[in-house]
This record gives sequence, C-alpha cells and structure tokens, in this order.
Amino acid sequence: MDESGIMPEKVLNLIPQQRPFRFIDEILKMGDDEIAGTYRFSPDEYFYSGHFPEYPVTPGVILIETMAQTGVVAFGIYLLLRQGIDADTIKKMKTLFAMADNVEFLAPVHPGERVIVRGRKVYFRRGNLKTTVILEKEDGHLACSGILTGKGVNFDEP
Repeated sequence: MDESGIMPEKVLNLIPQQRPFRFIDEILKMGDDEIAGTYRFSPDEYFYSGHFPEYPVTPGVILIETMAQTGVVAFGIYLLLRQGIDADTIKKMKTLFAMADNVEFLAPVHPGERVIVRGRKVYFRRGNLKTTVILEKEDGHLACSGILTGKGVNFDEP
C-alpha cells in the first residue's frame, strides 16, 4: 500500500491487458512520482518459438510493451485513482500508447528471466502521462530504457 492507501492489487486488477499479452506480475512501489513493478518471462511465452528458435530472446517490442504496462498503464491508473476517479470509470478506459522516444536496447532478456520496470513521471496532465522508464534484469543490468507516453481513453464516450 502507498501513502494514499491504494493497494497494488487494486491497480493490477484495473489493468486491461490480460494473458497472453500481460507483462506485469507485481507492483513493488507506487507513488505520485514513480512506480516499480516486475514480470518474469516464462520459457513458454508464445513469441520465443519464433524469436529465435536456436537462441530465444524477448523481442524489443515486447520489452517496450512491458515497460508501458508498468510505466504508463499501471502508473496512469494509480494517478487517476489518486485524483479520485472511481474504479468503474477506469475499467472502461483503455490506454492508447502515444509515443516511444529514445528507446535503447542494452542487453537481451532470455526466457525465464525476471525484470524490474521503474517509471518516473515527467508529467501527468489532462489524462496524458509521460514517463521515463527503465527495464532492468534481476541481476541489475539495464536491458532497455526510454521515454513513453500514453493516454487513457473511454471508447464508450463520443
């Protein structure tokens, strides 16, 4: 629980992405300026059989998605809850991923590895969240980093 009383499980339950395209297992820390979460890439993830069969590594687009699910989606949900937006309203929202900038891939992530994603808020205004995000391997090596932006949108509203 953070200082506001919001439980990580509440945020996790509001994340719209689900298996097999959910890349966040746990929220370690959340606050008004930062969030941290984890994901373990199971050896039987659907993408490893083709990327690459002899030397499976996690595709870069999946690493970006992993960073976005913690650093933009979960973080945005938390910030909306902090603003007093109710869970039912948030459940109707989907995050539109708007930008990935200065993304760098520095180390491969292999099947079975656990990663830690850390996001730091650049700004949050009018539902737009911009964060700097890093993805570290459990051994502390930086695997990926970038600046990500997204916005929660309710598709039921005109």
